[in-house]
Amino acid sequence: MKQATPYLTFNGTAREALQFYKEVFEGEIMNLQTFGDADYPTPPHADQRIMHAQFKKDDFLIMVSDSFTDGSVQTGNHISLVVEFESEDEIQTIYSRLIREGKILMELQDTFWGAKYAKVQDPFGVVWDLNMTKK
Repeated sequence: MKQATPYLTFNGTAREALQFYKEVFEGEIMNLQTFGDADYPTPPHADQRIMHAQFKKDDFLIMVSDSFTDGSVQTGNHISLVVEFESEDEIQTIYSRLIREGKILMELQDTFWGAKYAKVQDPFGVVWDLNMTKK
């Protein structure tokens, strides 16, 4: 298991937030993909919203996205922790432990971006994005 990475979710202002962070921290925006770019069913009004992007400055990394619709993001549910795993056994073990008392937001599954992924909320309200990029 590697480090946890903060994942910030916005109500349609992710692009503006990324530009702000770029100016403040003088880093770089990477891997920007809109919902319209993805091979995933998306409401047409969300096509230009950011599905995923990364902001990096040296060893500092955050991930950013927009929600599908305005108003669904509130303080408290706008951040999650992304944990990158190195093996299927490891991601399966952690997923199984988290869902015992937690809530499945997205079941552990193979994704179109080439990873095994799940989203789980633990019993304390912390949201975890579990990701294992396939090689």
